[in-house]
Amino acid sequence: MKRTFFITLTAFCFAAAIFSAPAAAAAAAEEIIITGSTTVLPVMQKAGEAFMAANPDISLSISGGGSGNGIKALNEGLCRVAMSSRDIKESERKEGAGKGVNAVRTAVAVDALVPVVHPDNPVKNLSVEQLRGIYAGRITKWTEVGGKDENIVMISRDSSSGTFETWQELIMAPDKTAPSALSQASNGAVVQAVAGNRRAIGYIGFGYLNTSIKKINVNGIEATAESALSRKWPIARELYIFTDGAPAGAVKKLTDYLLDPQKGQKAVAETGYIPLSGK
Repeated sequence: MKRTFFITLTAFCFAAAIFSAPAAAAAAAEEIIITGSTTVLPVMQKAGEAFMAANPDISLSISGGGSGNGIKALNEGLCRVAMSSRDIKESERKEGAGKGVNAVRTAVAVDALVPVVHPDNPVKNLSVEQLRGIYAGRITKWTEVGGKDENIVMISRDSSSGTFETWQELIMAPDKTAPSALSQASNGAVVQAVAGNRRAIGYIGFGYLNTSIKKINVNGIEATAESALSRKWPIARELYIFTDGAPAGAVKKLTDYLLDPQKGQKAVAETGYIPLSGK
């Protein structure tokens, strides 16, 4: 009787081990937590889906939240990859160093930050000075810049956004955005706000342009891939990922994938942004 019980139990354990093997293998997949810029987010989501299909042993957890929040998460060990639409600040680098984090930057795409208005707005071009005047609160009527006799509604990004900080650096300095500007948490939210208000003006990443809004030329220059790469467009920038130290292991696989012209850089173009090579 004892012998029978031993054989049955052994057989059961063997069957259970076989049954649970696929689940154990799935659970063993290495996870890379990625967070930060909502500008870089569409690129990472597009490339990440194909990357995971090609690397089933690696899973990606991707979320937005803003460039500043992404870098903060990296410094606090809450993610392995931080997406950012701006460079890291010296204060952020020092904060990370104090916690043993060495933030290393990798450019993954080029972006043109583009002012946008409602399609019914007749204004087609604004100078950098006019944009600064609008967002500083000095220009309050569309008639002052060739538009209709209507008040201007400023749509801005929240202060944790790399897009906001790029706008401050390349357009607003030495002024600051007026408190009356309506802050939005993402590029998509800016698009919705501008598309729903014919008096509004906002600014978004190149990849978020669509027919519900109208892009504005700046200093007579149109935002295109070519003008962004040549830096003729006055609000061009690179988009980054940051890692703790040089990318290694699974993170290096992901980084190499993002930089591959036929893989990650193809995803950059497919999401409306500009590949590093321009092709």
